[in-house]
Amino acid sequence: MMGTDFHRQVQDAVRDEAQLRAALEQADIAPMLMVLVQLTGETALMEEVAPHIQGPWNFMNSVPEAMKARVRDALVAALKDYAASGRAAPATPDPAMLQRMMSAGVGQQVGADYIPLLLEEMRLAPEDLRAVSWRRDPGPSLRDFKVLVIGAGVAGIVMGIRLKEMGIPFQILEKNAETGGTWLENTYPGCAVDTPNHFFSYSFAKNERWTRHFSKRDEILAYLQDTANRNGLPPHIRFGVEVTSARFDEGSGTWRVAIRRSADGGEEVLTCNALVTCVGQLNRPFIPRIEGLDDFAGPAFHTARWDSSVDLKGKRVAMIGTGASAMQTGPSIAPEVAHLTVFQRTPHWSLNNPNYHKEVAPGMIWALETIPFLSQWQRFQLFWASSDGFHATLQVDPGWNQPDVSLNEANHKMREMIVDYVRQELDGDEDLLAKVIPSYPPYGKRMLRDNYWYRMLKRPNVALETGRIARVTADAIEMQDGTRHEVDAIILATGFMASKMLWPMEIAGRDGVTIRDLWGDDDPRAYLGMAVPGFPNLFVTYGPNTNLAHGGSIIFHHECQVRWICQALREMVEGGYATLEVRQDVHDDYNRVLDAACEKMVWSHPGVTSWYKNDRNRLTVTSPWKLLDYWRLTKDFQPAEFTTTPARQPASAK
Repeated sequence: MMGTDFHRQVQDAVRDEAQLRAALEQADIAPMLMVLVQLTGETALMEEVAPHIQGPWNFMNSVPEAMKARVRDALVAALKDYAASGRAAPATPDPAMLQRMMSAGVGQQVGADYIPLLLEEMRLAPEDLRAVSWRRDPGPSLRDFKVLVIGAGVAGIVMGIRLKEMGIPFQILEKNAETGGTWLENTYPGCAVDTPNHFFSYSFAKNERWTRHFSKRDEILAYLQDTANRNGLPPHIRFGVEVTSARFDEGSGTWRVAIRRSADGGEEVLTCNALVTCVGQLNRPFIPRIEGLDDFAGPAFHTARWDSSVDLKGKRVAMIGTGASAMQTGPSIAPEVAHLTVFQRTPHWSLNNPNYHKEVAPGMIWALETIPFLSQWQRFQLFWASSDGFHATLQVDPGWNQPDVSLNEANHKMREMIVDYVRQELDGDEDLLAKVIPSYPPYGKRMLRDNYWYRMLKRPNVALETGRIARVTADAIEMQDGTRHEVDAIILATGFMASKMLWPMEIAGRDGVTIRDLWGDDDPRAYLGMAVPGFPNLFVTYGPNTNLAHGGSIIFHHECQVRWICQALREMVEGGYATLEVRQDVHDDYNRVLDAACEKMVWSHPGVTSWYKNDRNRLTVTSPWKLLDYWRLTKDFQPAEFTTTPARQPASAK
């Protein structure tokens, strides 16, 4: 934080002491305590408070009110002292002090190896440690270098911002009319994030004005679009064009990218030196093959293609699926429909988080905006709460005596905790409990946030059907046991074609070999999830085995990937290379290590069938790495892992 900015912020904080104190009453105690230590360098009060903090979530502390009052008083005094003295911002604490502070603030030991990562993530220092700078003047060669980015969603936005910072000519191709990606396309009732917002945001564009701890779709979309606009991306985005194919030209070392315009159906071919896909994994809905589904007379649509023209009030509604979108949609529509029948193939685990339905208190919003360093420490708290803390509990203990239902002692305790919670939500209904408790270990599939799902199942107008669907008729869903459910509308909450990555684009590399030739429909592999042998100058974000299932924010992964890709592009420009291609042995060695790591994780459990796996039980979607692991793997691009060819001639972009 620059000195003038810090002094101005301190002055704003103490301008109205009554307002400051009122805001601190509504702010979280642990981040406030960290700010106090950073401002004063004094740790005595921190050591006194620390035993009362049992975890990183704000509801996991039992700090006595009198002790909280002392923290607030001390923080007010420290801010007033800085305001009166005009002293410069305090230096960032050294790594040893940061480790002490962080461990005290979350009630858990934070390893020293996390400190460099967290300094980046928190942005305590003024430098943007994830920005990529030139090692030498790229010179006129930069004018002849062009990058095409496919997709203007969460990954495409950060990719564009970083390219713009580096001065690399680029264009983003977006099939929709606006930025936002999946957050633009998904409009179903209850659509929301299941990662806390103050962490589910870009490290370089933090938002202190989130109105909810877990925000709804509209607020997230507004944040994404505002970030794109503030960083000047719209002039670099071509909306309403869909990439149909991309072919590598070996003669020039460039990609020829075919696009189709949505306005008139016309087609064009663009040329670029490097191609970056930012299309995500959860963007092509999976439609189940159910006999007669096309013959249904009423409205039938996927949650990701929500038909807002359909009025569900007073209707008999069928919802097929019980995953993330179902758990958000069902409770949102249940109060207004005549009857909701939920068709469940397999149940899901769902955790309760007391903050899930809470709004952020106005005082906390004011404090995050106004008090120096508070938003950074809030981000740290939520990073730790939402990421690697329980990664070890998701690994198989070979000696565990209940391998069918859990992985190890900690995983089994989690299972029992969730079962107890669900039993309470269902008012002790053991028959219903037996239907909704999975037989596989917790986290075997994506862990969901309870959106009052279990309470919904107790409603008189809601029924849970666990039998197998036989067929759909014009006005009903018929089960294999002969039961018939007459319905007026069908909602498909059936997920996405996650393993069929980069589909339906046809991407052809060297010798005309396509991604589909290499991957088939469900076996994608890439080095670090981003680079594929035989496909020079192609970089994939959110690629194979980069989905986060143990926690964390996908935005964190995107930032790691974009930094690495920008370093690769820097290598091409500074080295004067026409092509940059990952070595086959590097790719294969990485995937052998990755597969071995995946086999030890809960998602490979033989009792689990999920969209994380392909038909051969190999994990293709989910990352086995801790966030720290992936950060390390992607922090520094290694040129020795790639082969290059020199530029033959400047490649002019069309």
